Amino acid sequence: MPREERFARAERIMTIGFWVNALLMVMKLAAGHYGKSDAVFADGVESACDFIAIFSTLVALRVGRKPFDDKHPYGHGKAESIAAVIVSLVIFGTGAGILVSAVHAIVDRTFQPPDLFAVAAALVTIGVKEWLYRFSVATGRRLESPALLAVAKDHRKDAVTSVATLIGVSAAYFGVGFMDPLAAGLTAFFIFHIGYETFTSAVHDLMDAQPAAELLREVTALAESVAGVEHVHEIRGRRSGQYVIIDLKLDMDPEMTVKCSHDVATAVKRLIFERFPNVGDVMIHINPHDEAHEDLIRL
Repeated sequence: MPREERFARAERIMTIGFWVNALLMVMKLAAGHYGKSDAVFADGVESACDFIAIFSTLVALRVGRKPFDDKHPYGHGKAESIAAVIVSLVIFGTGAGILVSAVHAIVDRTFQPPDLFAVAAALVTIGVKEWLYRFSVATGRRLESPALLAVAKDHRKDAVTSVATLIGVSAAYFGVGFMDPLAAGLTAFFIFHIGYETFTSAVHDLMDAQPAAELLREVTALAESVAGVEHVHEIRGRRSGQYVIIDLKLDMDPEMTVKCSHDVATAVKRLIFERFPNVGDVMIHINPHDEAHEDLIRL
């Protein structure tokens, strides 16, 4: 898939989520306020935080799609991982706010029976958010976009939150008043878990941790299948947004000319690009295969 098409597709799906989330936010805040439901109103506040998070992610996606330049020779893809960290912090903050609000409602006994309108709002949110999650995660996995996957997890968090909200507000509607804030409080712990997963995944990429071992094994096998490559001495990788940058050390015949070894390395790189559309660059170092050599590194 061409580079611009990858980013355009991710941005299109995120924009849909942005506006749908805006509509849900208004609906839930109104339903919670006029329907007298703490859980539904807390759900609306959560959507307001998501609104900000998705907006920041859209900005990061536009930054990340910029090609490399003199100041950023490896591109701007890390902007997506930074956005994912921001989303995770918003998720954590939302969970904390909902938990504190729920505890106060239970301790102060400020809860009251909600209206049917509030119950309906929670039900609608579950269906819409689960659809947004499936819609976003499918493309996020295909493009391997950290930002889009983080937003998809945020949609799933909203769906899970709304399930608990629906249970609580329904029970409160039928007379068990404390269930409304209790559902909001329990939901906060689901939110914390999703925030933790999103945060650790983004930090993993920002720290240049290795990509999936299966990808490195497949790249190694592909490189070693090229005539002239005796062995892959070492392979490393790191993620930059939707792309993976690969470092390869190839063992070759020491009598091979510079021109010939260059052609072999180019053939390896071209094959990797053809087989793996999510690989953004491949840097290749060549070693003589019949001599022991020391890897010079200071890290």
